[in-house]
Amino acid sequence: MNQLRTGDIIALGFMTFALFIGAGNIIFPPIVAQQAGEHVWLAAFGFLITAVGLPVITIMALSRMQGSIEIISSPLGRFSSLLLTIVCYLTVGPLFATPRTATVSYEIGFAPYFGTSSSSLFIYSIIYFVFVMAVSLYPNKLLDTVGHVLAPLKIIALAILGIAAFAIPTGMISPPINNYIASPISEGFVSGYLTMDTLGALVFGIVIIQAIHSRGVTDSKLITKYAIIASLIAGLGLTLVYISLFKLGLGSHEVAANADNGAIILHAYVQHAFGDYGSYFLTGLIFLACMVTAIGLTCACAEYFTELTGLPYKLLVFILTGLSLLISNLGLTKLIAFSVPVLSAIYPPAIVVIMLSFFWKYWKKPSLVVGSVTAIAFFFGIIEAIKAAGFETYLPTFIEQLPLNEQNLAWLLPSLIVLVFAIVIDRVITIKN
Repeated sequence: MNQLRTGDIIALGFMTFALFIGAGNIIFPPIVAQQAGEHVWLAAFGFLITAVGLPVITIMALSRMQGSIEIISSPLGRFSSLLLTIVCYLTVGPLFATPRTATVSYEIGFAPYFGTSSSSLFIYSIIYFVFVMAVSLYPNKLLDTVGHVLAPLKIIALAILGIAAFAIPTGMISPPINNYIASPISEGFVSGYLTMDTLGALVFGIVIIQAIHSRGVTDSKLITKYAIIASLIAGLGLTLVYISLFKLGLGSHEVAANADNGAIILHAYVQHAFGDYGSYFLTGLIFLACMVTAIGLTCACAEYFTELTGLPYKLLVFILTGLSLLISNLGLTKLIAFSVPVLSAIYPPAIVVIMLSFFWKYWKKPSLVVGSVTAIAFFFGIIEAIKAAGFETYLPTFIEQLPLNEQNLAWLLPSLIVLVFAIVIDRVITIKN
């Protein structure tokens, strides 16, 4: 029975960590820190729940189910499970997350040298996605190309930035603004959605399992064990990176006052900390971070849609990278604006499906429990999406009175109530049978 060597286990953990650390992971913590100000660590606590805790739990859940979203969501029924799976893959693949890696890496790393014109971004995105395509065409080599080479380089660069954040602070801590004044934890929780890490974990499960298979490991218990170890290594790495990025953004008003996004804060900070060389360093870091994530997402999407459609894997790599290339040229601001309502709708049902997957064995009819709670979570997710899109005036007035509505967590309490009722009904059915 084949087993992974210690070096391969560490490489698998590094690869998993590197897959997660992409565009959103680097640009969102600094802006959260700047806006949260004195409440930064409360906001960070909420942020870490959705940006670290849930992704790690998701990988653990998927490791028990062959890395498949369809299996983990199977209690929803064939159609709903398939719909959720396709939406997750498209959202963190060619529609939002993958194009965002190209746009962020250009705007942070290359725009200062080549300008912000649409033609410059287009030329860059072509070169960027050619690299992504070249590596993605050979998924069985990911543990070698990413785990042993790209991931360590990425980790070294992030470590340098993280140490600098503590060693070279920027200035005084500012007062909190907006929702961070009254509800920093819940605001941080919702901000963690934007990293797309939980949805990314749903997609990366198949990549991690495939990497373990590539070393000849077939025993299901060993696969689960290695995937859990990899998720814990990744979770530790993510936590350290986020804490350093929160520290970086905490006093950033002096170098990037009232910044529109975290990219501006990052660029201003490295200029402050490292001078002109900082720009070169940041360019390399962001390029590596975004490139590895884009490769992982492309491989995962191509693997899934190959199984779904029967189309050749390499053909799908060409299609997915081409679509991502086109969408990336919309620009970062538009991509974030489009993605927020979609993520607000998807995250609540996705969280429900992930968390309840650990409890199937305790219920007579998992489809009853999981289906009903997911339906109510999705209903309230749609309401959150309408609010995020700026159309809250069209919602009934009673929505404003719902518990946790101001914190954008109105879905939580109704989901818990429905869960209790569904479990009671399931117990009644069990007793009658």
